[in-house]
Amino acid sequence: MAPSGCAPHHWLCKGTMLAGGLLAGFSVLSFLTYGYLSWETLGSSLETTRAELGKELEASVPTTQPHIVFILADDQGFRDVGYHGSEIRTPTLDRLAAEGVKLENYYVQPMCTPSRSQFITGKYQIHTGLQHSVIRPTQPNCLPLDNVTLPQKLKEVGYSTHMVGKWHLGFYRKECMPTQRGFDSFFGSLLGSGDYYTHYKCDSPGICGYDLYENDNAAWDHDNGIYSTQMYTQKVQQILASHNPRTPIFLYIAYQAVHSPLQAPGKYFEHYRSINNINRRRYAAMLACLDEAINNVTLALKRYGYYDNSILIYSSDNGGQPMAGGSNWPLRGSKGSYWEGGIRAVGFVHSPLLKNKGSVCKELVHITDWFPTLITLAEGQIDEDIQLDGYDIWETISEGRRSPRVDILHNIDPIYTKAKNGSWAAGFGIWNTAIQSAIRVNHWKLLTGNPGYSDWVPPQSFSNAGPNRWHNERVSWMAGKTVWLFNITADPYERVDLSGKYPDIVKQLLRRLSQFNKTAVPVRYPAKDPRSNPKLNGGVWGPWFKEDEKKKKPGKIKGENKQKKNKKKTSQKKGHSLNCHLHLAGG
Repeated sequence: MAPSGCAPHHWLCKGTMLAGGLLAGFSVLSFLTYGYLSWETLGSSLETTRAELGKELEASVPTTQPHIVFILADDQGFRDVGYHGSEIRTPTLDRLAAEGVKLENYYVQPMCTPSRSQFITGKYQIHTGLQHSVIRPTQPNCLPLDNVTLPQKLKEVGYSTHMVGKWHLGFYRKECMPTQRGFDSFFGSLLGSGDYYTHYKCDSPGICGYDLYENDNAAWDHDNGIYSTQMYTQKVQQILASHNPRTPIFLYIAYQAVHSPLQAPGKYFEHYRSINNINRRRYAAMLACLDEAINNVTLALKRYGYYDNSILIYSSDNGGQPMAGGSNWPLRGSKGSYWEGGIRAVGFVHSPLLKNKGSVCKELVHITDWFPTLITLAEGQIDEDIQLDGYDIWETISEGRRSPRVDILHNIDPIYTKAKNGSWAAGFGIWNTAIQSAIRVNHWKLLTGNPGYSDWVPPQSFSNAGPNRWHNERVSWMAGKTVWLFNITADPYERVDLSGKYPDIVKQLLRRLSQFNKTAVPVRYPAKDPRSNPKLNGGVWGPWFKEDEKKKKPGKIKGENKQKKNKKKTSQKKGHSLNCHLHLAGG
């Protein structure tokens, strides 16, 4: 019979009955069957039994650490969610956001690798050397190995860590692989894009390979022509079904969707036949499938006992690409640019643990903030010697308090094509405005150099069968300009440049840029390595830098490590830009 006030199915009741049963059974057996045992032997056996019982009881006690699920969509435009006015239906995202906290002043980076690196390290690109562009498949490059990652920190406090989806943080050495960077398991792709069904990717003519991995090996057994969004969701369901919900889990789900190539199963086109623009129609179908996938993930969290103690975070990795069907309206610019359309993202937090559910957070939040926030929630420790750029913003999100963040370095890219008319003179002798950079301080945003594609692309642009720029709002005064200043709070669409009206504010922000620049480490953007060709690796994209080669060339690796160790003493400039490769085939 259950103890008074204890439901028979409750974990504590089960533990109590289990303890009583084991001890009673042990006593009877010890004295009736093994009466010749000495008290010393009996005591020893009893201690062993108690230890085993303790382990069982410990495993039955629910964790106080929350289960963490971080879902990262790829190339989802700011407008491309129902609650931002999209014609594309996203009932799951709308519901989860409405029941949680919508992040309406939330920033990421304008491209794939930069956002992912900042999420997993809590550091700006200028502090990891990934200031420029993205990591290309043929480059001997990856997230520097001396950077502690979020899953590594969560493992320290007992989390099981799993990644499903797109990595895009480099793989030229085995040490760069997800399973070597803190994940207990990995199922997904290493590159920035690829076919959703065949999982093949060509980086250039003749340089093609298979890109689907399970842990450290090509996942040929999973090459069944399943659409990646659905395949990744099935994998997530399997992980949740096999894990014990009484121990904390970190799930990083980095969907390939809605990145090009534009492909989707036929049934998801049903509601979007009326969209004439083929790219927008395909994109809508892909997003509809993604929305359904996230609903299935949420159902799995509930079915397997995780939901009540879970925190689900949803984020896009950058703005949408209009030429590939994405929409950032009414924001300016697109993926790959430092206009708001490239860096202001769809984001929300959904959790039963939130205090202010059903609210909107308009405080400043950046993708680097997830690193310290999640470690703190997981009851972990952040080492004093880790110089983070992120802030713990849980109270800001959950309780509606002010954000500890007052500025964001969007980036400084010293390699990106210099603006022809930029100069030190245009930067008041404080900054060379030929360099691509962007910074936000309180309400103010400053851009220098070449910020990237700058059109406003309204919904009407997608009304025709092909790409149509006649509806785009274009600016003729861009020629010759290398400095822009906007009050983003008053002018979130960046229509009124105030750089001429407020030169003193321009100077203040240029000085802040200069201060950040003094902390930058050298840019890591090596040339292509012919050894990366999948033909030399069994037709698979994967690590090609072998152990014996490292021994032959120790100087290069030592040089890299020395460069990292001396990063505090370095005063090079920083940055980032360019698009992940754009493919419009398929679908």
